[in-house]
Amino acid sequence: MAEVQRVAVLGLGRSGDAVVRWALGRPGASPSDVAVFVEYDTPRLAQSASLLHAEGVRVDLGAASVPDEGWDLIVASPGISPSRPLMQSAAKLGVPVISELELAYRLSVAPFVAVTGTNGKTTTTALITHLLREDGRSAVAVGNIGVPAIAVAPAVEANGVIVAECSSFQLALTLDFHPRIAVLLNITPDHIDWHGSMEAYAADKTRVFANLRPGDVAVIDVDDPGAAGWAEPVARRGVRVVRVGLSGGDARVEGGLLVVDAGNGAVPLVRVDELLIRGVHNVSNALAASSAALAMGASPDSVRAGLATFEPIEHRLDPVATVGGVEYVNDSKATNPDAVMKALTAFGSTPLIILLGGRNKGNDFTPLAEACASRCRLAVLYGESRPELEAAFASVGAPYVGTGTMLEALSLAAAAALPGEVVLLSPACASFDEFSDYEDRGHRFVDGVMRIAGETR
Repeated sequence: MAEVQRVAVLGLGRSGDAVVRWALGRPGASPSDVAVFVEYDTPRLAQSASLLHAEGVRVDLGAASVPDEGWDLIVASPGISPSRPLMQSAAKLGVPVISELELAYRLSVAPFVAVTGTNGKTTTTALITHLLREDGRSAVAVGNIGVPAIAVAPAVEANGVIVAECSSFQLALTLDFHPRIAVLLNITPDHIDWHGSMEAYAADKTRVFANLRPGDVAVIDVDDPGAAGWAEPVARRGVRVVRVGLSGGDARVEGGLLVVDAGNGAVPLVRVDELLIRGVHNVSNALAASSAALAMGASPDSVRAGLATFEPIEHRLDPVATVGGVEYVNDSKATNPDAVMKALTAFGSTPLIILLGGRNKGNDFTPLAEACASRCRLAVLYGESRPELEAAFASVGAPYVGTGTMLEALSLAAAAALPGEVVLLSPACASFDEFSDYEDRGHRFVDGVMRIAGETR
């Protein structure tokens, strides 16, 4: 990467803070060459800013624009929409504006496996990492999964593998990012408020393929209509495409067995019922992850062993406890309707009480209400989006009750649940009306379930 001295960072979340740490850690770096510009001014941000001020770093809270002060590079946090004044002012300076993911790629020597899609990214990223480690590879999971790529990727040696969960926000500001393997799981409506349109959202997602060339591999779920259309255009560029299709792809299910043909003949793996992760969507995720791991050179035996031992990860159809014969499941990561509709497939015919609510991201809730009408005994609707959810559920005649907060919704669900049923937190919305992020929401749900368990002893 070309020599960079003065760096402007937009935003001060996990990604922004990690970029500041990188900028300060460069040989000969001066705190005066690093500045942070943040749109908002909250107590939490003020506390973070005070720590950086103590290190000599300038932090402008409540900033509406980026001043023209000779920046060599501007790195934007993923939460800042291109339509925001801060981003628009940065774009006018004639300076490269990139994502933290792009920066990490430019500073890394190890190959990347990139995973994107509206839903399933975290599970698939974690599973690929697990399969590669089972094969003895030095693999690290980074990106939207919670560990900023810039924090660890530059230290991974050339014989390691960086498995990156890539959000549309991060991909939107990539230029040179070139993974060896790119995985596209699905494209369904989400973050329309950020991107401005479904077309723009899809375009940013598929930037994951922008720099692939012959010798690289694209893993694409062709069961998903939004993803399937990209298989042929990518293949025409000479990139090997592994099509994931439960009943008819290169990676598929035959007689209850996961089978992958990654270019060297069909490889039988494990039975569907050997997977510890629930739901039809997770069978597709397992096929995509296996395809990526095999394409990176993992042995079939290692992939089989890894598939059989990979457990559900926190906040993603994560079993919490069974209290009074009722199972409570934390799916706080389900922040859009499509993720919830996939989660509904994970419980067979077990009666469900679902908790839905939070902040809408520009989605239509009617298809979700229709799915819940046929699958859930009751929906408990809460939070900022409650009026929109109630309107959708009323329009299709789906059973629901409404309340104020997520914990109030949990109390109502617990009171209504019968032995043998499942209470599922799968909100279909962002968490920011009540919580700092989906993890905070999930932890609060778990705490609430534990209180219910204590009260029923």
